[in-house]
Amino acid sequence: MEQLACYDCGETYAFGDAARCRCGEPLWVETDTTGFDWPDASETAGSGSSLGRDTLWRYESVLPATAPTGLAAAAGGTPLFRAPSIEPTDGPRIHLKVEGVNPTGSFKDRGTAVGICRVDGPVGTVSHGNMALSVAAHAAAADREAIILVAEDTPDSRLAMIAQHDPHLFRVRGDYGRLYDDTLDGDLGVAFLNSDAPLRVAGQKTVAYEICEAFAPDAPDAIVLPVSSGGQASGVWKALRELDAAGLLSTVPRIYLAQAARCDPIAQAYRGGNSRVEPVEGEPTAAVSINNADPPSGNRALAAVRATDGGVVSVPEEAMLAETDRLAADAGVSVEPSCAVATAAVRELSAAGELGSDDDVAVILTGSGYKYGASDPDTSSVREVDRTDVPAAVRDAVL
Repeated sequence: MEQLACYDCGETYAFGDAARCRCGEPLWVETDTTGFDWPDASETAGSGSSLGRDTLWRYESVLPATAPTGLAAAAGGTPLFRAPSIEPTDGPRIHLKVEGVNPTGSFKDRGTAVGICRVDGPVGTVSHGNMALSVAAHAAAADREAIILVAEDTPDSRLAMIAQHDPHLFRVRGDYGRLYDDTLDGDLGVAFLNSDAPLRVAGQKTVAYEICEAFAPDAPDAIVLPVSSGGQASGVWKALRELDAAGLLSTVPRIYLAQAARCDPIAQAYRGGNSRVEPVEGEPTAAVSINNADPPSGNRALAAVRATDGGVVSVPEEAMLAETDRLAADAGVSVEPSCAVATAAVRELSAAGELGSDDDVAVILTGSGYKYGASDPDTSSVREVDRTDVPAAVRDAVL
């Protein structure tokens, strides 16, 4: 029987019985990789090159959903290529995993694709960016209702991108940080595919499957990625645990996480030698997609780093913005500043001697920079609502 498990205390639950463990930590789907091998393993390249446009459903046997048709069938299978033009002198070989070519332009499509194929009825999410767009688009493609809850200060340009898919879109006044817990506690008749929901983590783990398959029979020395809620970091760690259990890793890659220095609760906990992440005040940053002062899976992300002998890097604002420009000008890849923190972190790790010229490093660029700055946004379908009125508004929307 399919189960959910807590990475921390080990308690298990039947699928659908809980959103988080009684100990307070997030759950993930237990996966048995006994007998798992790479699909078409004889054709796998060992150079770190892309395997082509196979989607995440090549790993269907280790996913809690079956391969669909339509938009959800297109997630994953993103390019991985070496980028010598941005490699630091005497630094590691950098391989860019470009998640911006997913259907809605970010890694979020992996989790949404698996989630929407597994749950019935209306779906929803608490997000002001990539995840909101992904859930709205996939719901539209599947002829499902979508509830999207965004923060009060979400720019009109972002709202317009989300609204084109015709979801029930609410700009919520009040404590937006509490909405994540509200959707866990409330029986709203909606399956919320939030940042670290078990189904979302199950889909997002496939990015690490693809990276490791591209390097097989070897493995990259490190995987570097931005971190916000901790859900993506959890997915990468889950993949490495599963692949190691299946005997498919020559060595387990170290996980390095990158945050903007203006909002870096996980990095602060790492530097302090703590096992728990505490909320921070945070400051405004250009890295809006990872500006998460109280990450719901922060402890799990920190555990991933410690378990793999990795680290967490805080990237100053100027370095992050400079790296955004460098990726566009020198590697031809347009990303958000929230993505550029990852390659900026590689520079810092290289300068510190943590990563050297003998290392192969896979850097996950989580989203595209092309989809921001839309002109003349149409936000006429957006409804303003107080946080306390969200339950009633959601129920009315899906009736």
